[in-house]
Amino acid sequence: MTITNDRVEAGRAARPAFIRVWDPFVRIFHWSLVALFIINWISADELERLHEVTGYSIAVLIGLRLVWGLVGGRHARFGDFIFRPATVIAYVKDVLFLRPRRYLGHNPAGGAMVLALLFSLLVAVGTGVLSQTDMFWGREWIEEFHEAAAYAILGLVFAHIAGVVVASIQHRENLVRSMITGRKRRDG
Repeated sequence: MTITNDRVEAGRAARPAFIRVWDPFVRIFHWSLVALFIINWISADELERLHEVTGYSIAVLIGLRLVWGLVGGRHARFGDFIFRPATVIAYVKDVLFLRPRRYLGHNPAGGAMVLALLFSLLVAVGTGVLSQTDMFWGREWIEEFHEAAAYAILGLVFAHIAGVVVASIQHRENLVRSMITGRKRRDG
């Protein structure tokens, strides 16, 4: 068996060894969100205008992702990666016992992470916007809530990175590369 131009050839039959999973929108959204969150985090205390602009940019990205989650390609749609809580728990147990099933799109834990990150980002954006309104200007509790949401996002980001590392090792697959190229191994 030889691999030529991303195709596995065995005898007369040839089929792609890799399959496109992540469409360009999902990949651009993902890496744009990473960059904007980093800039937003760094600018939080010293560069208020940059912090606001990146916050509003994150809000636009989330809005676009919510739409794409309904009309995008197969693996971009929420229906492909929203699982029942029992399925997520069973998957996490399988990860702990080193026997997780491989998914082409998001696995159940990854899908739950997407939802948790989107929700936390919406809370951070919402509280950030509210803190600038006449009704909530200078209210300490809204600023503390905004900051708590930001720290929750940071914790989720570290958990997400850990999950990507674990899944990459367990499935012998570079998931970071797949989020750059959009392609994953077709089989196992």
